[in-house]
Amino acid sequence: MVLACLVAFFAFVAGVNAVMIGAAVSTFGGLETKNAYQAGLAFASEEAAAQAQEARHWRVSAMLQRQRDGATAVEVSARDSADQPLTGLEAQVSLFHPADRRFDHAVAMRAAGAGRFHGTAAPGPGQWDVIIELARNGERLFRSKERVILR
Repeated sequence: MVLACLVAFFAFVAGVNAVMIGAAVSTFGGLETKNAYQAGLAFASEEAAAQAQEARHWRVSAMLQRQRDGATAVEVSARDSADQPLTGLEAQVSLFHPADRRFDHAVAMRAAGAGRFHGTAAPGPGQWDVIIELARNGERLFRSKERVILR
């Protein structure tokens, strides 16, 4: 009787472990950095780009607002150091889920006037990393990353 209870206990523990391992492996969406070596090599160029961005003194702001249909409107405004709207830029906005890359959203942005861009996405509620990139002629001139909470 004692041997049967002991075997049943360990069989139960092994079964629970198998279920938990299966759930953990199937729900984790991936790594933050696919190739750490390549990311390390790119660090110097990213640092130079950040210094050049800081020297421009641009003011870029974004507003995310939940709409009635559940979508999220994204508005981006870009102004230079003299508070004039920036022109000739292309905007890219991405919403990255901090824990699962399968939920990421690329927001299709379109120009809505000088230095203004508009787009919509349908992310779920929770925390999101908003990445804004502004480029001119294919060269990235501005990049920011900010954590927001959507309700």
